[in-house]
Amino acid sequence: MISVQSLRVEFGARVLFNDLAFSVQPRERIAFAGHNGAGKSTLMKCIAGILPPSAGAIHAPKGTRIGYLPQEGIHVSGRSLWVETEGAFGEAVAWREKIERLSRELTKLDPRSSPYGEMLEEIGGLELQLDATNPERMKPRIESVLQGLGFQKSDFTRDCSEFSGGWQMRIAMAKLFLQEPEVMLLDEPTNHLDIDTQLWVEQYLVNYPGAILLISHDRALLDMLCTRTIAFHHGRAEEYAGNFSFFERESVLRREILFKQYTSQQREIAESQHFIDRFRASANKATLVQSRIKLLAKIERIPAPEQDDAMVKFKFPAPPASGHLVAKLDAVAKSYGALNVFSGFDFEINKGEKIAIVGPNGAGKSTFCRIITGREAPDAGAHSFGHKVAPAFFSQNHSDELNPELSVLETVEKAASRESMPHARSLLGCFLFRGDDVFKKVGVLSGGERSRVALVCMLLTPANFLILDEPTNHLDMQSQDVLQRALIDYPGSVLIVSHNRAFLDPLVAKTLEFRPGRQPLLYHGNISYYIDKSAADQALAAGRSAPVRASTGTGGGSGNSSGLSRKDQRRVEAEARELRSKVLKPREAELAALEIKIAGLEAAQVTLTQHLSSDACAANPDILRDASNAVDKVTQGLETSYSRWGELSAEIETVRAKLGITEVSSKAG
Repeated sequence: MISVQSLRVEFGARVLFNDLAFSVQPRERIAFAGHNGAGKSTLMKCIAGILPPSAGAIHAPKGTRIGYLPQEGIHVSGRSLWVETEGAFGEAVAWREKIERLSRELTKLDPRSSPYGEMLEEIGGLELQLDATNPERMKPRIESVLQGLGFQKSDFTRDCSEFSGGWQMRIAMAKLFLQEPEVMLLDEPTNHLDIDTQLWVEQYLVNYPGAILLISHDRALLDMLCTRTIAFHHGRAEEYAGNFSFFERESVLRREILFKQYTSQQREIAESQHFIDRFRASANKATLVQSRIKLLAKIERIPAPEQDDAMVKFKFPAPPASGHLVAKLDAVAKSYGALNVFSGFDFEINKGEKIAIVGPNGAGKSTFCRIITGREAPDAGAHSFGHKVAPAFFSQNHSDELNPELSVLETVEKAASRESMPHARSLLGCFLFRGDDVFKKVGVLSGGERSRVALVCMLLTPANFLILDEPTNHLDMQSQDVLQRALIDYPGSVLIVSHNRAFLDPLVAKTLEFRPGRQPLLYHGNISYYIDKSAADQALAAGRSAPVRASTGTGGGSGNSSGLSRKDQRRVEAEARELRSKVLKPREAELAALEIKIAGLEAAQVTLTQHLSSDACAANPDILRDASNAVDKVTQGLETSYSRWGELSAEIETVRAKLGITEVSSKAG
């Protein structure tokens, strides 16, 4: 479908890639991997025809449509959302408008005249072309794509200029999806999407009929979608026959093999050179020496393996000690005009907790972050910090507060503590500021670069409570890994707004969901658990509107008290069996295990409390401290278990009601 042949792209003395060759087959999904600046976006622009290569060629069959979604820089105005997205069917819309115009003109002509017949024939030809595009599907397709990307029906008539940058990208994505080009080029398509929209986009791309070339820092998306990876590194491009995780494993093996080959060759070269140097002046060894010199000159040298750019370990500065309670909201309310973000909201974060904050754009995530950090006062209720809490907040507009006259290095060193100062330069390298980049003035940096500088400044500041609002938006995979490892080892508390599942899943133990028009909900699990749990809840909610009556239809024959046909009755019974096996039984098993765990924790709490009040414990500060920490840990575990027990009990009660079960069956334990 597309053939890239001997492609070379260079900017001045810098060669992004040379002699690059690969092909794209129909329905292929190819990931472009590599650190920022390696040439991924440049290659996409070359394939899209936006940027001419320095050498080589890109061939595609005549009529092949290539669609390109850039990472940023799209802004449309002057048209409504509906009219703009309808432009994806440009030819069909033009044909329809021409048919309407010609039909009006036709009424003015004499039906017996030749112009009338000619115009009627032209209208017929246009209608045939329009029918081939299936115009009756245009409106539902536009509605489906726009709603899948998060737009409401009330948005359809709004002017595009009213939408922010992230929503502008969604408009461009909608047009591209509706055009359905044979090859689709996507540069960071999920950067500004919430989880619901991400899941919709992923499903759309899985079923997409054309080929997809994808740049993304979302590991979950790359692993799920792509079956081939092209990695760019230091002017070279290598192909891997697998997804991103396969590329990561295979690239390590390739580097190890290359290092062994390089080491072996260097040893052979050193031995040959030693022989030449030793016997160069010996007349009876002259022939052998000349032979070795010729052989040495013919050796194709294996290049020295390059070091991985961002594999630098970073640890947060030791946070100051704080109390068990970190921050608390009591019956907090916040509104902006007629928009009620939340009301009567209670929330508490304790020492060491790491919580993800998710939800659609505009649901109140950033507002919550500003209130929990004390940067914005609630309309009602109270906010309080715990004992000796030192918060640090990274917001999406935090970069606007940087001094444009300072260099990157000066800015970071100014924010660093004495203990973290030695790590400033290496940490900048982790976050893509390498070599002379650290001496650039902040004022000349792009928005993404300034955001990374602001993030580094925050990371070097000693704090025991971190609030991070979309910290991975402008980070490549290696930088994300550095930040993720540091956060996993971080002993303080973390609230993090993000929709990057691969980044969050190993890190967080709770997920706080915001939805417009309802109170925030806390899920006791990571992002994957939250997605599965919310999907199950939605399935249960959908089931309530058409309840399954498992108690009907117990007799044979066609008659049953539900009034259903035998076919429908079998379907209802099958749904009931599936609900019992896949929803009810797992929850009952989890509840039984949880009750055993709660009993153990309650016994441990009693024992530890008795120990805490003993004379031996009171006389020894170290023993007293350890006992207090143990009591806090057990108490926290009990609170989590009680909360989960309540959720499970409610879910089981709901499912039992749907199944018509009125008595609780006895279970061991």
